[in-house]
Amino acid sequence: MRFPHPLVLLVTCLLLATGLTYLLPAGRFERREDPAAGRSVVVAGTYHRVDPTPVGAFQAMVAIPKGMEDAGAVIFYVFLVGGAFAVVEKTGASTRLVEGLVARLERNEALVIPIASLAFGLGGVMIQMSEELIAFVPMLLLLTRSLGFDPIIASAVSIGAAAVGAAFSPVDPFEVIIAQKVAQLPAQSGFGFRMLFLIPAMLLWIWGTMRYAKRHRVGREGTAPGAGAGLTRRDMPVLLVVLGTFALFVYGARAWGWDFPEFSALFFLMGVAAGAMGGLGIGGTAEAFVEGFKSLAYAALLIGFARGIYVVLDQGQVIDTIVQGIFTPVAHLPVALSAVGMMGIQSLVHFPVPSTSGQAVLTMPVLVPLSDLLGLSRQVTVLAYQFGAGLTELFTPTNGALMAMLAATGVRFESWLRFALPLLGLLFLLSVGALLVGIQTGLR
Repeated sequence: MRFPHPLVLLVTCLLLATGLTYLLPAGRFERREDPAAGRSVVVAGTYHRVDPTPVGAFQAMVAIPKGMEDAGAVIFYVFLVGGAFAVVEKTGASTRLVEGLVARLERNEALVIPIASLAFGLGGVMIQMSEELIAFVPMLLLLTRSLGFDPIIASAVSIGAAAVGAAFSPVDPFEVIIAQKVAQLPAQSGFGFRMLFLIPAMLLWIWGTMRYAKRHRVGREGTAPGAGAGLTRRDMPVLLVVLGTFALFVYGARAWGWDFPEFSALFFLMGVAAGAMGGLGIGGTAEAFVEGFKSLAYAALLIGFARGIYVVLDQGQVIDTIVQGIFTPVAHLPVALSAVGMMGIQSLVHFPVPSTSGQAVLTMPVLVPLSDLLGLSRQVTVLAYQFGAGLTELFTPTNGALMAMLAATGVRFESWLRFALPLLGLLFLLSVGALLVGIQTGLR
Protein backbone atom coordinates (compact mmCIF):
# COMPACT_ATOMS: atom_id res chain seq x y z
CA MET A 1 0.00 0.00 0.00
CA ARG A 2 1.29 3.44 -0.92
CA PHE A 3 0.17 6.42 1.15
CA PRO A 4 -0.37 9.79 -0.51
CA HIS A 5 2.04 12.68 -0.12
CA PRO A 6 2.27 13.72 3.58
CA LEU A 7 0.56 17.04 2.86
CA VAL A 8 -2.29 15.24 1.11
CA LEU A 9 -2.51 12.76 3.99
CA LEU A 10 -2.71 15.50 6.61
CA VAL A 11 -5.26 17.56 4.67
CA THR A 12 -7.35 14.41 4.25
CA CYS A 13 -7.23 13.84 8.01
CA LEU A 14 -8.24 17.48 8.51
CA LEU A 15 -11.25 17.04 6.22
CA LEU A 16 -12.24 13.85 8.05
CA ALA A 17 -12.03 15.77 11.33
CA THR A 18 -14.26 18.42 9.78
CA GLY A 19 -16.81 15.76 8.89
CA LEU A 20 -16.81 14.50 12.50
CA THR A 21 -17.91 17.93 13.71
CA TYR A 22 -21.17 17.33 11.76
CA LEU A 23 -21.60 13.67 12.67
CA LEU A 24 -20.84 13.74 16.40
CA PRO A 25 -22.82 15.67 19.01
CA ALA A 26 -20.98 18.61 20.55
CA GLY A 27 -20.20 18.26 24.24
CA ARG A 28 -17.88 19.47 26.96
CA PHE A 29 -16.55 18.48 30.35
CA GLU A 30 -16.26 21.16 33.00
CA ARG A 31 -12.66 21.97 33.85
CA ARG A 32 -10.72 23.15 36.88
CA GLU A 33 -7.19 24.27 37.54
CA ASP A 34 -5.10 21.54 39.15
CA PRO A 35 -2.15 23.03 41.09
CA ALA A 36 -0.42 19.66 41.35
CA ALA A 37 -0.47 19.04 37.59
CA GLY A 38 -0.08 22.72 36.73
CA ARG A 39 -2.77 22.30 34.07
CA SER A 40 -6.48 22.68 33.54
CA VAL A 41 -8.05 19.22 33.95
CA VAL A 42 -11.54 17.92 33.27
CA VAL A 43 -13.99 17.19 36.08
CA ALA A 44 -15.25 13.62 35.93
CA GLY A 45 -18.99 13.16 35.54
CA THR A 46 -19.59 16.66 34.19
CA TYR A 47 -19.91 15.85 30.50
CA HIS A 48 -22.86 17.63 28.96
CA ARG A 49 -24.16 18.46 25.51
CA VAL A 50 -23.62 21.95 24.15
CA ASP A 51 -24.89 23.77 21.10
CA PRO A 52 -23.30 22.26 17.98
CA THR A 53 -20.58 24.27 16.28
CA PRO A 54 -19.76 22.35 13.08
CA VAL A 55 -16.71 23.57 11.22
CA GLY A 56 -17.33 24.76 7.67
CA ALA A 57 -15.08 24.03 4.70
CA PHE A 58 -13.45 27.47 4.76
CA GLN A 59 -13.07 27.35 8.54
CA ALA A 60 -11.27 24.03 8.09
CA MET A 61 -8.76 25.73 5.80
CA VAL A 62 -8.38 28.56 8.33
CA ALA A 63 -7.49 25.88 10.90
CA ILE A 64 -4.23 25.27 9.00
CA PRO A 65 -2.71 28.71 9.72
CA LYS A 66 -4.25 28.58 13.20
CA GLY A 67 -2.49 25.27 13.74
CA MET A 68 0.75 26.88 12.58
CA GLU A 69 0.13 29.71 15.01
CA ASP A 70 -0.47 27.26 17.87
CA ALA A 71 2.69 25.35 16.95
CA GLY A 72 4.64 28.53 16.18
CA ALA A 73 7.28 27.97 18.87
CA VAL A 74 8.01 24.48 17.51
CA ILE A 75 8.05 25.62 13.88
CA PHE A 76 10.50 28.45 14.54
CA TYR A 77 12.63 26.04 16.54
CA VAL A 78 12.86 23.73 13.52
CA PHE A 79 13.83 26.63 11.25
CA LEU A 80 16.57 27.86 13.59
CA VAL A 81 17.90 24.36 14.19
CA GLY A 82 18.11 23.80 10.44
CA GLY A 83 19.95 27.08 10.01
CA ALA A 84 22.39 26.41 12.85
CA PHE A 85 23.39 22.98 11.58
CA ALA A 86 23.70 24.23 8.04
CA VAL A 87 26.35 26.61 9.40
CA VAL A 88 28.16 23.75 11.16
CA GLU A 89 28.02 21.66 7.99
CA LYS A 90 29.33 24.58 5.93
CA THR A 91 32.44 24.75 8.12
CA GLY A 92 33.19 21.12 7.18
CA ALA A 93 33.67 20.15 10.84
CA SER A 94 30.72 17.75 10.96
CA THR A 95 31.74 16.06 7.71
CA ARG A 96 35.31 15.47 8.87
CA LEU A 97 34.07 14.23 12.26
CA VAL A 98 31.77 11.69 10.63
CA GLU A 99 34.52 10.51 8.30
CA GLY A 100 36.73 9.90 11.30
CA LEU A 101 33.97 7.92 13.01
CA VAL A 102 33.34 5.87 9.88
CA ALA A 103 37.05 5.04 9.61
CA ARG A 104 37.16 3.92 13.24
CA LEU A 105 34.00 1.85 12.87
CA GLU A 106 35.26 -0.12 9.90
CA ARG A 107 33.61 -3.57 10.08
CA ASN A 108 31.89 -2.54 13.34
CA GLU A 109 29.42 -0.04 11.89
CA ALA A 110 26.46 -1.90 13.42
CA LEU A 111 27.58 -0.57 16.83
CA VAL A 112 26.25 2.83 15.79
CA ILE A 113 22.67 1.56 16.11
CA PRO A 114 22.66 0.43 19.78
CA ILE A 115 24.82 3.38 20.88
CA ALA A 116 22.62 5.98 19.14
CA SER A 117 19.40 4.23 20.15
CA LEU A 118 20.39 4.15 23.82
CA ALA A 119 21.45 7.82 23.73
CA PHE A 120 18.22 9.03 22.11
CA GLY A 121 16.17 6.55 24.12
CA LEU A 122 17.58 8.16 27.26
CA GLY A 123 16.40 11.52 25.91
CA GLY A 124 12.93 10.04 25.58
CA VAL A 125 13.07 8.62 29.10
CA MET A 126 14.21 11.89 30.67
CA ILE A 127 12.38 14.65 28.74
CA GLN A 128 10.30 12.91 26.03
CA MET A 129 12.35 14.30 23.15
CA SER A 130 10.37 14.52 19.88
CA GLU A 131 10.51 17.73 17.83
CA GLU A 132 13.86 18.43 19.49
CA LEU A 133 15.34 15.48 17.60
CA ILE A 134 15.16 17.33 14.29
CA ALA A 135 18.33 19.06 15.43
CA PHE A 136 20.21 15.80 14.94
CA VAL A 137 18.98 15.03 11.42
CA PRO A 138 21.95 16.47 9.48
CA MET A 139 24.50 14.52 11.53
CA LEU A 140 22.43 11.33 11.54
CA LEU A 141 21.91 11.36 7.79
CA LEU A 142 25.57 12.05 7.18
CA LEU A 143 26.57 9.17 9.45
CA THR A 144 24.02 6.60 8.20
CA ARG A 145 24.71 7.37 4.54
CA SER A 146 28.44 7.06 5.10
CA LEU A 147 27.92 3.67 6.73
CA GLY A 148 25.57 2.43 3.99
CA PHE A 149 22.40 2.30 6.09
CA ASP A 150 18.89 2.98 4.80
CA PRO A 151 17.64 6.48 5.85
CA ILE A 152 14.96 4.75 7.95
CA ILE A 153 17.74 3.93 10.41
CA ALA A 154 18.29 7.66 11.05
CA SER A 155 14.65 7.98 12.15
CA ALA A 156 14.61 4.64 13.99
CA VAL A 157 17.57 5.37 16.26
CA SER A 158 16.30 8.89 17.03
CA ILE A 159 12.56 9.51 17.17
CA GLY A 160 11.82 5.77 17.27
CA ALA A 161 14.08 5.00 20.22
CA ALA A 162 13.03 8.19 22.02
CA ALA A 163 9.32 7.32 21.68
CA VAL A 164 9.90 3.82 23.06
CA GLY A 165 11.91 5.28 25.93
CA ALA A 166 9.13 7.74 26.76
CA ALA A 167 6.40 5.10 26.50
CA PHE A 168 8.08 2.97 29.20
CA SER A 169 9.76 5.79 31.14
CA PRO A 170 9.54 5.96 34.94
CA VAL A 171 10.48 9.67 35.08
CA ASP A 172 9.18 11.44 31.96
CA PRO A 173 7.70 14.73 33.29
CA PHE A 174 5.43 15.29 30.27
CA GLU A 175 3.82 11.86 30.27
CA VAL A 176 4.10 9.64 33.33
CA ILE A 177 4.70 12.32 36.01
CA ILE A 178 1.82 14.57 34.94
CA ALA A 179 -0.51 11.55 34.71
CA GLN A 180 0.54 10.43 38.19
CA LYS A 181 -0.15 13.92 39.56
CA VAL A 182 -3.64 13.97 38.05
CA ALA A 183 -4.23 10.46 39.46
CA GLN A 184 -3.00 11.69 42.87
CA LEU A 185 -0.09 9.25 42.94
CA PRO A 186 3.43 10.04 44.19
CA ALA A 187 5.69 11.25 41.38
CA GLN A 188 7.96 8.48 40.04
CA SER A 189 6.02 5.83 41.94
CA GLY A 190 6.29 2.43 40.29
CA PHE A 191 9.86 3.29 39.22
CA GLY A 192 11.27 -0.23 39.60
CA PHE A 193 8.29 -1.83 37.87
CA ARG A 194 8.63 0.43 34.83
CA MET A 195 12.37 -0.19 34.64
CA LEU A 196 11.71 -3.94 34.42
CA PHE A 197 9.81 -3.37 31.18
CA LEU A 198 11.78 -0.40 29.85
CA ILE A 199 14.90 -2.54 29.42
CA PRO A 200 13.34 -5.31 27.27
CA ALA A 201 11.38 -2.68 25.30
CA MET A 202 14.57 -0.83 24.34
CA LEU A 203 16.38 -4.08 23.57
CA LEU A 204 13.49 -5.17 21.35
CA TRP A 205 13.57 -1.89 19.40
CA ILE A 206 17.36 -2.04 18.99
CA TRP A 207 17.19 -5.67 17.82
CA GLY A 208 14.53 -4.81 15.24
CA THR A 209 16.49 -1.80 14.00
CA MET A 210 19.72 -3.79 13.65
CA ARG A 211 17.87 -6.59 11.88
CA TYR A 212 16.37 -4.14 9.40
CA ALA A 213 19.72 -2.42 8.84
CA LYS A 214 21.39 -5.75 8.05
CA ARG A 215 18.69 -6.75 5.55
CA HIS A 216 18.41 -3.39 3.79
CA ARG A 217 21.94 -2.19 3.19
CA VAL A 218 22.45 0.50 0.56
CA GLY A 219 25.58 1.76 -1.12
CA ARG A 220 27.81 4.02 0.92
CA GLU A 221 27.67 7.63 -0.16
CA GLY A 222 30.83 9.66 -0.50
CA THR A 223 31.36 12.76 1.59
CA ALA A 224 32.32 16.27 0.65
CA PRO A 225 35.50 16.98 -1.33
CA GLY A 226 38.51 17.60 0.84
CA ALA A 227 37.27 15.39 3.64
CA GLY A 228 39.43 12.62 4.97
CA ALA A 229 42.29 14.87 5.97
CA GLY A 230 41.28 14.74 9.64
CA LEU A 231 40.00 17.46 11.94
CA THR A 232 41.54 20.89 11.53
CA ARG A 233 42.42 23.40 14.23
CA ARG A 234 39.21 25.28 13.47
CA ASP A 235 37.08 22.14 13.72
CA MET A 236 37.68 21.49 17.41
CA PRO A 237 36.21 24.81 18.67
CA VAL A 238 33.19 24.35 16.36
CA LEU A 239 32.54 20.82 17.64
CA LEU A 240 33.01 21.91 21.25
CA VAL A 241 30.39 24.62 20.72
CA VAL A 242 27.99 21.97 19.36
CA LEU A 243 28.70 19.64 22.28
CA GLY A 244 28.29 22.45 24.79
CA THR A 245 25.00 23.46 23.16
CA PHE A 246 23.52 19.99 23.60
CA ALA A 247 24.74 19.79 27.19
CA LEU A 248 23.11 23.14 27.95
CA PHE A 249 20.00 21.99 26.05
CA VAL A 250 19.51 18.98 28.34
CA TYR A 251 20.41 20.85 31.53
CA GLY A 252 18.17 23.79 30.66
CA ALA A 253 15.21 21.48 30.01
CA ARG A 254 15.66 19.57 33.26
CA ALA A 255 16.83 22.27 35.68
CA TRP A 256 15.44 25.54 34.32
CA GLY A 257 12.29 24.39 32.60
CA TRP A 258 13.39 25.65 29.19
CA ASP A 259 10.99 25.23 26.31
CA PHE A 260 11.14 25.78 22.55
CA PRO A 261 11.78 29.58 22.63
CA GLU A 262 14.88 29.06 24.77
CA PHE A 263 16.00 26.08 22.67
CA SER A 264 15.60 28.15 19.49
CA ALA A 265 17.70 30.99 20.88
CA LEU A 266 20.34 28.52 22.04
CA PHE A 267 20.73 26.93 18.60
CA PHE A 268 20.77 30.31 16.88
CA LEU A 269 23.68 31.33 19.11
CA MET A 270 25.36 28.01 18.34
CA GLY A 271 25.14 28.73 14.61
CA VAL A 272 26.54 32.24 15.02
CA ALA A 273 29.43 30.98 17.16
CA ALA A 274 30.16 28.08 14.80
CA GLY A 275 30.24 30.42 11.82
CA ALA A 276 32.66 32.77 13.57
CA MET A 277 34.97 29.99 14.75
CA GLY A 278 34.76 28.13 11.42
CA GLY A 279 35.89 31.19 9.46
CA LEU A 280 32.69 31.69 7.47
CA GLY A 281 32.44 35.37 8.26
CA ILE A 282 29.20 37.30 8.74
CA GLY A 283 28.03 36.95 5.15
CA GLY A 284 28.89 33.26 4.88
CA THR A 285 27.17 32.48 8.17
CA ALA A 286 24.01 34.33 7.07
CA GLU A 287 23.95 32.47 3.74
CA ALA A 288 24.33 29.13 5.52
CA PHE A 289 21.44 30.00 7.84
CA VAL A 290 19.23 30.72 4.83
CA GLU A 291 20.16 27.37 3.25
CA GLY A 292 19.23 25.63 6.49
CA PHE A 293 15.90 27.43 6.67
CA LYS A 294 15.09 26.20 3.17
CA SER A 295 16.10 22.61 3.90
CA LEU A 296 13.71 22.20 6.84
CA ALA A 297 10.85 24.47 5.73
CA TYR A 298 8.74 21.55 4.55
CA ALA A 299 9.29 19.55 7.75
CA ALA A 300 8.45 22.58 9.89
CA LEU A 301 5.20 23.30 8.07
CA LEU A 302 4.04 19.70 8.43
CA ILE A 303 3.92 20.29 12.19
CA GLY A 304 1.49 23.16 11.66
CA PHE A 305 -0.72 21.11 9.30
CA ALA A 306 -0.89 18.29 11.87
CA ARG A 307 -1.83 20.74 14.61
CA GLY A 308 -4.66 22.06 12.43
CA ILE A 309 -6.48 18.72 12.81
CA TYR A 310 -6.73 19.21 16.56
CA VAL A 311 -7.86 22.82 16.02
CA VAL A 312 -10.81 21.62 13.90
CA LEU A 313 -11.93 19.03 16.46
CA ASP A 314 -11.60 21.52 19.30
CA GLN A 315 -13.59 24.20 17.46
CA GLY A 316 -16.27 21.64 16.69
CA GLN A 317 -16.38 20.70 20.42
CA VAL A 318 -16.28 16.97 19.73
CA ILE A 319 -13.05 15.92 21.45
CA ASP A 320 -14.74 15.54 24.84
CA THR A 321 -17.57 13.66 23.13
CA ILE A 322 -15.05 11.21 21.66
CA VAL A 323 -13.48 10.63 25.08
CA GLN A 324 -16.84 10.19 26.81
CA GLY A 325 -18.13 7.85 24.13
CA ILE A 326 -15.21 5.47 23.75
CA PHE A 327 -14.40 5.06 27.45
CA THR A 328 -17.99 4.24 28.51
CA PRO A 329 -17.89 0.55 27.38
CA VAL A 330 -14.80 -0.10 29.55
CA ALA A 331 -16.92 0.20 32.69
CA HIS A 332 -18.68 -3.08 31.86
CA LEU A 333 -15.53 -5.21 31.40
CA PRO A 334 -13.69 -7.43 33.92
CA VAL A 335 -10.69 -5.79 35.59
CA ALA A 336 -7.97 -7.29 33.36
CA LEU A 337 -9.91 -6.62 30.17
CA SER A 338 -10.72 -3.09 31.31
CA ALA A 339 -7.01 -2.33 31.73
CA VAL A 340 -6.19 -3.66 28.26
CA GLY A 341 -9.24 -1.86 26.87
CA MET A 342 -8.05 1.41 28.44
CA MET A 343 -4.70 1.03 26.72
CA GLY A 344 -6.33 0.38 23.35
CA ILE A 345 -8.71 3.30 23.76
CA GLN A 346 -5.85 5.60 24.79
CA SER A 347 -4.25 4.71 21.46
CA LEU A 348 -7.42 5.77 19.66
CA VAL A 349 -7.65 9.02 21.64
CA HIS A 350 -4.10 9.87 20.66
CA PHE A 351 -5.13 10.35 17.03
CA PRO A 352 -7.29 13.44 17.71
CA VAL A 353 -5.20 14.49 20.74
CA PRO A 354 -1.56 14.16 19.65
CA SER A 355 -0.19 15.83 22.81
CA THR A 356 0.60 13.26 25.50
CA SER A 357 0.38 15.79 28.32
CA GLY A 358 -2.88 17.15 26.90
CA GLN A 359 -4.22 13.62 26.71
CA ALA A 360 -3.27 12.99 30.34
CA VAL A 361 -5.25 15.95 31.71
CA LEU A 362 -8.18 15.07 29.42
CA THR A 363 -8.50 11.34 30.07
CA MET A 364 -7.05 10.60 33.50
CA PRO A 365 -9.73 12.49 35.49
CA VAL A 366 -12.34 10.40 33.64
CA LEU A 367 -10.52 7.09 34.13
CA VAL A 368 -9.42 7.42 37.75
CA PRO A 369 -12.96 7.31 39.24
CA LEU A 370 -13.82 4.52 36.81
CA SER A 371 -10.78 2.48 37.84
CA ASP A 372 -11.65 2.98 41.53
CA LEU A 373 -15.15 1.60 40.89
CA LEU A 374 -13.68 -1.40 39.03
CA GLY A 375 -11.09 -2.09 41.72
CA LEU A 376 -8.28 -1.38 39.26
CA SER A 377 -5.09 0.15 40.60
CA ARG A 378 -4.58 3.80 39.65
CA GLN A 379 -0.96 2.99 38.83
CA VAL A 380 -2.10 0.41 36.29
CA THR A 381 -4.50 2.99 34.85
CA VAL A 382 -1.56 5.37 34.39
CA LEU A 383 0.40 2.55 32.74
CA ALA A 384 -2.47 1.93 30.32
CA TYR A 385 -2.44 5.62 29.36
CA GLN A 386 1.35 5.72 29.09
CA PHE A 387 1.65 2.65 26.88
CA GLY A 388 -1.34 3.49 24.71
CA ALA A 389 -0.47 7.14 24.05
CA GLY A 390 3.31 6.67 24.01
CA LEU A 391 3.50 3.83 21.50
CA THR A 392 0.89 5.42 19.24
CA GLU A 393 3.35 8.31 18.79
CA LEU A 394 5.22 5.99 16.45
CA PHE A 395 2.58 5.56 13.77
CA THR A 396 -0.12 8.22 13.92
CA PRO A 397 -0.01 10.74 11.04
CA THR A 398 -1.38 13.43 13.37
CA ASN A 399 1.95 13.38 15.24
CA GLY A 400 3.61 16.41 13.66
CA ALA A 401 7.02 15.55 15.09
CA LEU A 402 6.99 12.12 13.46
CA MET A 403 5.84 13.46 10.09
CA ALA A 404 8.44 16.24 10.22
CA MET A 405 11.21 13.79 11.14
CA LEU A 406 10.29 11.44 8.30
CA ALA A 407 10.19 14.37 5.88
CA ALA A 408 13.59 15.61 7.08
CA THR A 409 15.17 12.17 6.64
CA GLY A 410 13.45 11.53 3.30
CA VAL A 411 11.46 8.49 4.48
CA ARG A 412 7.98 7.80 3.11
CA PHE A 413 5.25 7.17 5.65
CA GLU A 414 4.38 3.70 4.33
CA SER A 415 8.07 2.70 4.39
CA TRP A 416 8.21 3.72 8.03
CA LEU A 417 5.08 1.71 8.81
CA ARG A 418 6.52 -1.41 7.16
CA PHE A 419 9.52 -1.10 9.45
CA ALA A 420 7.79 0.01 12.66
CA LEU A 421 4.49 -1.87 12.83
CA PRO A 422 5.93 -5.39 13.41
CA LEU A 423 8.02 -4.05 16.27
CA LEU A 424 5.08 -2.07 17.62
CA GLY A 425 3.01 -5.25 17.65
CA LEU A 426 5.61 -6.90 19.90
CA LEU A 427 5.84 -3.78 22.09
CA PHE A 428 2.06 -3.70 22.53
CA LEU A 429 2.17 -7.37 23.60
CA LEU A 430 4.89 -6.48 26.10
CA SER A 431 2.67 -3.65 27.37
CA VAL A 432 -0.29 -5.99 27.82
CA GLY A 433 1.97 -8.32 29.78
CA ALA A 434 3.06 -5.41 31.98
CA LEU A 435 -0.56 -4.47 32.71
CA LEU A 436 -1.47 -8.05 33.64
CA VAL A 437 1.59 -8.43 35.87
CA GLY A 438 0.76 -5.09 37.50
CA ILE A 439 -2.77 -6.32 38.27
CA GLN A 440 -1.59 -9.69 39.61
CA THR A 441 1.12 -8.14 41.83
CA GLY A 442 -1.14 -5.39 43.15
CA LEU A 443 0.98 -2.57 41.75
CA ARG A 444 0.28 0.72 43.51
